[in-house]
Amino acid sequence: MKLRKLLFASTLLFVIYGALHAQNTQVIAHRGFWKTDGSAQNSIAALVKADSIHCYGSEFDVWLTADNKLVVDHDGVRNGVRLEASTGKEYTANILDNGENLSTLQQYLDKGKQLKTRLILELKSHKTPERETSAVEQIVKLIKDMGLEERTEYISFSRHACGEFIRLAPKGTPVYYLDGNLTPQELKEMGLAGPDYHHSVFKKHPEWIKQCHELGMKVNVWTVNSQEDMEWLIGQNVDFITTDEPVLLQNILRD
Repeated sequence: MKLRKLLFASTLLFVIYGALHAQNTQVIAHRGFWKTDGSAQNSIAALVKADSIHCYGSEFDVWLTADNKLVVDHDGVRNGVRLEASTGKEYTANILDNGENLSTLQQYLDKGKQLKTRLILELKSHKTPERETSAVEQIVKLIKDMGLEERTEYISFSRHACGEFIRLAPKGTPVYYLDGNLTPQELKEMGLAGPDYHHSVFKKHPEWIKQCHELGMKVNVWTVNSQEDMEWLIGQNVDFITTDEPVLLQNILRD
């Protein structure tokens, strides 16, 4: 009888532990909440809509133009014109799918300051390390000047850019690496907050999730749009899931 009670208690604790970790998985809207009326990827509307459904964070992409202006865009190419070869004025004349002009980082943050969702800023990989350093310097200063340091996290595929954010942002600012080619120990040695890897990386190395947690780091995963992958990652106790389907993920987490 005592053994049966002990087994029951152990099972109950396991279920509660799993449920608590599932509740701790946070939702990040990939390029904002853009799969909804009136929105578009990396638009200000997508940021507002991510905030309206109470996402933990809204991810967006930043580039530096030829005249050293910071703008929000993903591909860095519009109508055959490369962003890094354009002026800020030229490039922000482009129109997004919802009718908005492509925004400068200043315009994006002006709206973000009025909201509550965290700002998950991805600096895209630029042609040279010097350009990335220039971008990081401007970003960190702008975030400080706007009083958004406590709400901003940085991510990048560039190891150099990640290192510059660690060097220049306030100590303890979360910086995550995107490329998927570093082990948890290597991430820790760089001073990163953790990995922000594609879900296929963690399918190949599920042990990395536990190793990151043992090293005191957090785990983000991108871009997760299927219910099956979401449920698997929640079961693996990841801290954040970046998705184009934030409402679907929220519903799964509520169940």
